[in-house]
Amino acid sequence: VQLQASGGGLVQTGDSLRLSCTASGLTFGDYYMGWFRQAPGRERLFVAAISWNSISRDYADSVKGRFTISRDNAKNTVYLQMNSLKPEDTAVYYCSALEMTHVYFGQGTQVTVSS
Repeated sequence: VQLQASGGGLVQTGDSLRLSCTASGLTFGDYYMGWFRQAPGRERLFVAAISWNSISRDYADSVKGRFTISRDNAKNTVYLQMNSLKPEDTAVYYCSALEMTHVYFGQGTQVTVSS
């Protein structure tokens, strides 16, 4: 399983970014997909997840109303639209493919929000 994330960068408070993650080596439509993030010196935390058919979407309380997860099964790609970014959103963001007993992570993409 390979998960290639992109779209991170340096932005200012209130700005928006859209992260993308393209998956290979798995049957994309069979998997819940998600995003996690890890700030320096802190544990990796759940951000958002989406079911295979996009009907179910879950968010961490800290990003509800600001972030939107979506997917395009034809492109094997999952997205994270991040609006109204805050300095506390600064972290490395990891794309993930979720199984019942295992989570696959890709390489991360850095998001830095300056105040």
